[in-house]
Amino acid sequence: MTSRILRPVRAGRTARPRSAAPLGARLPLVAAAVFAAGLCAACGPSSGTAGSASPTTAGPSTQALAAAAPSASATTEASPSASASPSASATAQASSSPTPSRTQSGSAAPKPARTSAAPAPARVPGPGYDSSADAQKQIDAALAAAKADGRTVLLDFGANWCGNCKAADKVFAQPQTAAILGASYHLVKIDIGGNSSANSALLRKYSPSGGTYTMPVLVVVNSSGKVRTDTHATGNPSLTADGINAFLRKWAS
Repeated sequence: MTSRILRPVRAGRTARPRSAAPLGARLPLVAAAVFAAGLCAACGPSSGTAGSASPTTAGPSTQALAAAAPSASATTEASPSASASPSASATAQASSSPTPSRTQSGSAAPKPARTSAAPAPARVPGPGYDSSADAQKQIDAALAAAKADGRTVLLDFGANWCGNCKAADKVFAQPQTAAILGASYHLVKIDIGGNSSANSALLRKYSPSGGTYTMPVLVVVNSSGKVRTDTHATGNPSLTADGINAFLRKWAS
């Protein structure tokens, strides 16, 4: 009974022909297998060990990182925070440069104005006394010059035959003494050895103590005509370079 029931089933199953996949459906599968085999043959066997996390050949992610590296480097170079500021570099170069500073217009910065030069030394008269000179006129000119340049006036009353006057003239001609005179004094030499009453009156005006005068009489007068010292009253300094130089330095303005 059972065998009879199964037979038709088996017979039916056996009798049904197995339907193979159509040729058109199998061709893509075969082509895919051949293409995969070709890729494996072209790449060659893997040099990595079994279980390796990644093949030795750089993948797309590695290539992307390599391609991004130049742009990142360029960004770093272009970034002002990665390098010294151009303005700071220019400032450092300008501070160490020996060239003169320039204004924004490009022209050189103006130089500071020079201070006025010291006045030229005053003229120092030569030895001796000129009896024909107008002593009052010479004194007035010396006082005017003293007001203009701040020097002091030195009146030298003497005579050409006076030995002490000749000794003083030799000292006045020495370079050091002449430099002191030219820098600080206007020297006026007045002859009182002759018969000039005008010059004798000038002596009494600037040395009013009277009596017997010991020549030379040296009188220091400021620019206003006021007497500062009179050797007829105080006594002459030593008629040497040291003595006269010390006297001139003491009363220089």
